Amino acid sequence: METTVPPATTLTKENWIHYIHQLQDNICRALEAVDGKAVFVEDKWERDGGGGGKTRVIANGDVFEKGGVNTSVVFGKVTDPMRNQLKIEGESWFACGLSLVIHPLNPFVPTTHANWRYFELYDRDNHVTDRWFGGGADLTPYYLFDEDARHFHRTLYDAITPFGEGLYDKYKQACDEYFANKHRDNEMRGIGGVFYDHLRAETAEEADRLFKFQQANGNCFTTAYIPIVEKRKGMPWNAANKYWQEIRRGRYVEFNLIHDRGTIFGLKTNGRTESILMSLPPTVRFDYNYQPAPGSEEARLLDACQHPKSWV
Repeated sequence: METTVPPATTLTKENWIHYIHQLQDNICRALEAVDGKAVFVEDKWERDGGGGGKTRVIANGDVFEKGGVNTSVVFGKVTDPMRNQLKIEGESWFACGLSLVIHPLNPFVPTTHANWRYFELYDRDNHVTDRWFGGGADLTPYYLFDEDARHFHRTLYDAITPFGEGLYDKYKQACDEYFANKHRDNEMRGIGGVFYDHLRAETAEEADRLFKFQQANGNCFTTAYIPIVEKRKGMPWNAANKYWQEIRRGRYVEFNLIHDRGTIFGLKTNGRTESILMSLPPTVRFDYNYQPAPGSEEARLLDACQHPKSWV
């Protein structure tokens, strides 16, 4: 099964769009194969103001309870809400990226999220005044298997390190800090991964290098996630395991609705609400002051979310 995309060598909007759509195809094929039952349903949409996207949703599978792998190619005028909320200046903008969230049925299979995006800003003469890449991938298990955490982080490390020593550590720390519920004493929603934003290129050579860096991150996703799914999808689970999964899904919802900049950007730029909120899990619990039993596997997971660890 093909799970990688041959790298382009030159950064242009057209090359980036082509790459993102190929990556969407490859990731969807890999997820369908590991599920064995459910397939993605595609919804093409157009955005008022410019552009559109392809939302692909999978649901009620043998492995995946709900998930989406979405691409968008959107553009428009810079509005006052964008200036105030996103702190950007310019006349118009372009953005293209892929965003995915997968919520498995089995509580022993982790949820995962990833996105890879490219943004350009233009002046009144349509000259590019700023451009940057952002993205990353992270893992949200409900039960902690150290070997899975090490595999996921090691795969990201191996993809990033050829572009610079220390980059994985930098972006891993950024992920730990970003994907945390500040209103819950910085409790992470999962065990992290990597996160980076506003990777700017001042020259064409730097832009091409960042393009390849972004491709390396996108291409390694299935290697990082699919083997974990294969290993855990057949594990037996019970109602108590599902209850804990739904408690932790509540933390996921809190982060996405309160803190996530991607959600805020999509809503502030008149994005497609259904696609933006696709990231929310199908079932969730908000129990008052719920605490796992001391010494339990649930408590062990919570401790890893409260105290970020080094997995590489």
